[in-house]
Order: sequence, then C-alpha cells, then structure tokens
Amino acid sequence: MKPQAYNDLEVYSLSKDLAVRVHHMSITELPKFELYEEASQVRRSSKAIAANIVEGFARRRYKNDFLLLLTYAIASCDETKAHLELLVETGSLNRSRFSELHESYRELGAKLYNFRAAVESNHQTRKTMG
Repeated sequence: MKPQAYNDLEVYSLSKDLAVRVHHMSITELPKFELYEEASQVRRSSKAIAANIVEGFARRRYKNDFLLLLTYAIASCDETKAHLELLVETGSLNRSRFSELHESYRELGAKLYNFRAAVESNHQTRKTMG
C-alpha cells in the first residue's frame, strides 16, 4: 500500500520522534553554556530531517525533487550524528545518552538511504493533465 501522507512514512515517524528526544535532551541535559551553541545546532539538524522528508513527500510527483530532499534528510542525519559526537567528546553529553541517540540516528540513516534507493528505482512520475 502506498503512503497517502508523509506521516504514513516510517522514516518520518522515526525522525520526528528522534527530533523530539533531541530537543528535550538539549534543553534539560546539556550545560547551559551549550544552549545557544552546539545544542541549537543539534536541534536544528535533527528537525531538518523530518522537514526535508515532509517537503520531499509533498514534491513526490517530481522524482528529482523527491530524491534531492531525501538526500538533504540523509545529510541532516549525518550532521546530527556529528553534533552528538562533538557534544560527547567535549564532555557536554554523557556517553550512555550519546550511544543511545547515535545508534538511533545510525539506524534512521540506513532506513533513509534504503528509502531513497527505493524511490530512485521504483518512482513513476505521474503525467500531468492538460
């Protein structure tokens, strides 16, 4: 069954849930001096994943647009992992929380990559009327 809305996509649900977790973690668990530095960056990159999936799904009629936005989602996923790595390496994020989030983003990245590959090989552009 084809998804009828972006929130039918597993990658969207996972990315949104992770963005909420990162948002709360960045506000409640990181040192206050990180609030406008790395915490802000990790919040933005984590939220960009879901946003790019939504925008891509809205443009799914146009294969190249859809693929580009899914590529942006993958890039934002990688960026989020890099911010988490910086936070743990600077001592701002505890190792167990880092491991949990980093592994979740690694899994999401794999799912996004597979989803993009499926769109690339199975996408059929609809002919426009008119």
